[in-house]
Parts: sequence; C-alpha cells; structure tokens
Amino acid sequence: MSDIFIGPDRATDAERSAVDAVVNAASGPAVVIHSERLIESGQARRSERRHLLLPALHALQHAAGWISPGGINHVADVLQVPPAEAFGVAGFYDMFSTEQPDEVGGVLHICVDAACQISGAAEAIEAAKAAGRRVHTSPCLGQCEAPVGQFLQGLNSPDRVPSMDESSPLPLPQLGDGVSELKLLRRVGVVDPISFASYVAAGGYSALARAFELGAEAVVDEVATSGLMGRGGAAFPTGIKWRGVAGESGQKHVVVNADESEPGTFKDRVLIEYDPFSVIEAATIAGFAVGASKGWIYIRGEYPVATARLVSAIEQARENGFLSDGANEASRFPSSFTFDLEVRRGAGAYICGEETALFNSLEGFRGEPRQKPPFPTTHGLFSQPTVINNPETLVNVLDIVTEGGDAYAAIGTDGSNGTKLFCVSGNVSNPGVVEVPFGATLGDVLAIAGGVEGELATVLLGGAAGSFVGPDSLDMPLTFEATRAAGASLGSGVVMAFNTEVEMGPVVTRIAEFFRNESCGQCVPCRVGTTRQHELLTISGSGSSRSGSPDGKAKLQLLDDMDRAMKDASICGLGHTASTAVRSAIDLGLVEL
Repeated sequence: MSDIFIGPDRATDAERSAVDAVVNAASGPAVVIHSERLIESGQARRSERRHLLLPALHALQHAAGWISPGGINHVADVLQVPPAEAFGVAGFYDMFSTEQPDEVGGVLHICVDAACQISGAAEAIEAAKAAGRRVHTSPCLGQCEAPVGQFLQGLNSPDRVPSMDESSPLPLPQLGDGVSELKLLRRVGVVDPISFASYVAAGGYSALARAFELGAEAVVDEVATSGLMGRGGAAFPTGIKWRGVAGESGQKHVVVNADESEPGTFKDRVLIEYDPFSVIEAATIAGFAVGASKGWIYIRGEYPVATARLVSAIEQARENGFLSDGANEASRFPSSFTFDLEVRRGAGAYICGEETALFNSLEGFRGEPRQKPPFPTTHGLFSQPTVINNPETLVNVLDIVTEGGDAYAAIGTDGSNGTKLFCVSGNVSNPGVVEVPFGATLGDVLAIAGGVEGELATVLLGGAAGSFVGPDSLDMPLTFEATRAAGASLGSGVVMAFNTEVEMGPVVTRIAEFFRNESCGQCVPCRVGTTRQHELLTISGSGSSRSGSPDGKAKLQLLDDMDRAMKDASICGLGHTASTAVRSAIDLGLVEL
C-alpha cells in the first residue's frame, strides 16, 4: 500500500520500530495466516485495528518529538488507514505536533488556565524559555492544587510531571477528616497504590465478591435504588444507564471516562493515583452487572503517574485472577463471566470528555461528538451497547454493593444522594480534594480547605463550563437541586476561589479563549460562537466599556444572541455551556463589555 503515497517521505527506523512495537503487541500483523485455507485480512481486519491509531501516534510523537509525514505514512500503511485521515486525527490533538520543532528534546507543557494563571503561569513560561526549554502553553493540566501545573512530554524518555516522583507514594492530605466519614477517599494516603496486597488488606475486592453473591440483576437494582447520579457534570442516573445496557444483547463494553479536562478539576486523577484498584474493581462490577466482557479506561494523556499506576494495578489484578479474558487459569470469576481492561491514553482534547467524542477517539477517529440519538446504551463504542462513567461515579458503586442502595440513599439529600468530591483551588489556604455529603454549603467546603486568603470576590463553581457566584452564595447547599435553583451547577465539582486582588478580566477572557480553542469545529454554532465570544472580550479589553453604555448594551446583546444560538443548535454540551461563565461574570460585575 505504501506505493500510493505521494512524495518521498518515509519513516525513520526509530519511527517504524516504535509504531510496529505498539501495533503488533496489541493485535499482530495486518495479515494473519492461520493456515493455507484461513487468512485474516481485508476490510474486517482493517476495521478491527483502526482503534490502534491513537497509540501509534503516541509512539511516533515519543520517538521523534513530532508526527512526521514519513511517520504518518508508515502508520497509514500498517493500519490500512487513508493517510489524509491519519493526518487529520494527528492534527486534532494538543499533545501531537505535526510541524518539525526547532529545538531537540521533550516538550514542557505549562498550564495557563485560571488557577495557574493567577499563580504565576506567565512568569513560569518566561523562566522555562530562558532556560532553553521547548515550551507549549497548555490548557488545564489537572494540577490545580499545586500551581503552576507542568507536564514534560518526553523524547525517548518517559512522560512525567516534574513536581512528582513516581517512586514515592506521595501522601495527600485528606481534607474531609473531621467533617464527614470518608468514603471515596478513605483509602487515599492509607493503602499503597502500587500494591495489590495492600488494597486487599484494606477490604479491596469485597464489593466484587458481594456482587457475585447478589447476581447481576440485583446489582443493577441496588445501583438504581441508591439514586447515584453521574459525577462528571451531566448528573444522569447511573441505574437507568446500567439497566439500559443490561437489557441489550451481543458484545457490550464498559468505558471509564478518565479524560478529566474541565479546568479546575483533578479529583479523578487523585482517585487513580492513590487508589487505582478501586477504579478497576468498580469497573469490573459494572461489567458483571451489565454483561460486558471488555472494559476500557480512557485517561488523560497528561496524567503519566496515574497512567503508570493504573497499568500496574491492572497487571496485578490480572495476575491475581481479578481480571480475565477467559484464558486466565488464575481467574477467580464465575465460569460464566469474563472481563478484562485496557488503558488508552488521550492526547489533549477537552472535547473527548464528551462520551461520544471519546468513543470516536478510542476508535481511531477525530474526537468529534456524534448526534444523539442513538444513545450509548444501544450504540456506544464500536456501535455496541456501552456503559460509560467517570472514576468518581464508579467508585461509589463499591459502597452501594456492600452496604445496599437504601443505606447509600440515606446520605445527602432527597435529590442528591451520597458524598461528593470537590476540587478546591485558587485563593485558598489548603487547596485539594474535599469529600463531603451532599448538602454541605459552599462556605463549608471553603472552610475545610483552610478558608479564603484575602477578601473573597467570587467563586467559579463547576469549572469553565460552570458559573461564577458571589460571596452571598456561601450559604448555598452544594446539591444538584440547590445549585440548579440558583442558576448554577455543580459540574465536575470545581470550587475555585478568587480574592479581590485578582484582576478578573484576563481570567474571563482566558475562559473564552479556552472554549474557542477546544471547540472541535464540527458544528457551526459552536465553532463560530466561541470564536466571536472570545473576539468580543478581546476587542472590549475585558472591561474597556461599561455594559450599561450604548456600546456595552450592543455587545451584551450580541453575546446573548450567540449564547442562545450555541445552546439551541450545538451538537454537544461544549457549545451549550461555552458562555455560561462569561455571562455570569458580567452579571456579577466582575467584567464589563
């Protein structure tokens, strides 16, 4: 097939070796000769290998420091993917460079989103450049508890977070201590995250054993009884989702959405880094409950420590019989059940947090959302029935199975059951992950994080897709129903505080820029609306004209018109929420047009 390529570009030996190692290890060669009469090849073989495109591109970037034309040609040849499509996928992601860099070496990603923006991101970038580093300004890296966030994308060396040492356990303050009984975080800082024995000694895999005792249908019933709502932002009832997939036939999948990219969010990273076996056990229970034999964990490419610990945990679970593809003689599963997990790294695209965009990315296509219906419960990954939940949602299932759905539902409020993880950052004394029962107030959560440093001006609640709220909202209960009534949302659990010393104009403009950059561009309302919104704030200078002036009123009307168009006609939630934080900042008087 290589003869169809136009031009002399060919992969280097290093690029070929890197790609072939990834592809062959996962699926073997494109043509599989079983015997003289049985050969696997053709369209079916190409289709089943297409999902290896993203790992192959990671291998290219790692080996060469960029995605070269020769490298693309080789990947296209090996996977039988049209070169133009392979290039289109490579150009979609923030972690892949399709232009040859001037500097040799790895790429240092430095976060420029809100928590890091107000903590010296600009100075960190200048210092890194002065030191001769190859710098890429990055959207939120999920390190908001320790800004300024940095991620080193290695060249022929492991990716890493410069501030973290993978060889040490890295203790984490359990900020919920003394406020509530820890549930989701109770093993964080207690168990060794890279030890299967440590997890089992702390009660690990007792929930899976209980699930086997109950049976698949009863597990789904308990999850439905619990009232567990999704923790990724949409708050969809988990029991309804699971029941829908359980009722389908044929091949099914469980997908763990760990592509945590909402600015200000880092709770799932903490769970995976410090308690990876809990995510694996919960995903296995989901597979058992709905009848899925295959699970996938799609994790942010910028989370190297979490990824390494997750891969290690999966290998240990498999060795000890708690994952099986049916050929594992050590399997501790019932004879009728097989379930195995595979980790797949994202490559820097906020939109891939949207479930159908994630499916496309995992399948080897651009991470663009799909039209719904059909929904994932019937047409998810590879157009097969799929349960997709984020790590926080899934880890709740462990207590639901062991303690019962009714006991779980008794925690929190009538409309918001259980405990919730909040990512507290910004101008607070002790930023980190806070676990409280639903119903704790915004002020309670800020107090657990040591309180606000300085005089509170505003809190960004729910992330860039959320809303700014004022100091008068400190008594607001953090529940789905209370925030909805206040015109806000919990979103992904972001609580980012800003004091009166912060200039909010640049912060709000950066949020608009974030959505402009992260729109996949597939639908016109979002593609144009996010661009015009950012231009409007940039032209206005984030406060150069008052919203009450004739010019300001015209700009505000234009912003509202674009917001309405995006909400009404965008394919996915990115366009629906792209103006929410900006509009709330204007309403609070934090910025003026």
